[in-house]
Amino acid sequence: MRRAAFFDMDKTLLTVNTARLYVAHQWHQGKARRRDVAMVSWWLLRYALGVLDAETVARQLARPWAGVDEAAVRDETRAWVERAVLPTLSAAGLREVEARRRAGDLCVLLTSSTVYAATPVADAVGIAHVLASRLSVHEGRFTGEIELPFCYREGKVAAAERWAAAHDVSLDASSFFTDSISDLPMLLRVGEPVVVNPDLRLGLEARRRGWPVQHWREVAPRRAAG
Repeated sequence: MRRAAFFDMDKTLLTVNTARLYVAHQWHQGKARRRDVAMVSWWLLRYALGVLDAETVARQLARPWAGVDEAAVRDETRAWVERAVLPTLSAAGLREVEARRRAGDLCVLLTSSTVYAATPVADAVGIAHVLASRLSVHEGRFTGEIELPFCYREGKVAAAERWAAAHDVSLDASSFFTDSISDLPMLLRVGEPVVVNPDLRLGLEARRRGWPVQHWREVAPRRAAG
């Protein structure tokens, strides 16, 4: 069976959290209120502590999108990612993707972010496989619902297991790079867990389990993302 290298996106392949970037983008466009900024900050704090009910939050965020054209959102999000997100790609992350590719691993972006934000990042890094959260779409428009299982915690494991079965990949021989305690189920599922830029709880867990910890702080030169 083949090996894969799974990479988380926010604070791993990227040096930032895209949710924080996106709410700032919405704020500057006049589409977000102070209450929205405060709410996202609260969600991100709970996420860092590993106590966020991400599926409930995703359902709440998806409802206002009901009836919105998917293609327009895809195009707008790609433009925003290329302008504001790709400049935050991690130099060490890019090197690791290339090293794993040279070693013969299939590289996979595994993230709870939406496929609309994740796909442009994967394209820039040269990752062909994207496992990400998806919004329900009917006849080209969002329904206001999310697709299940949501790509978070055990949902990431479920997505990885389905993908691995379809690509003849052994998760026991594969690696996963992430920063978040919420990804503990996936770290436990692979044979090579690697902790990157860990939040407080994951840093403690990594120390307890003897997992390697890496710090990917340096932003890649812009030309490396192209």
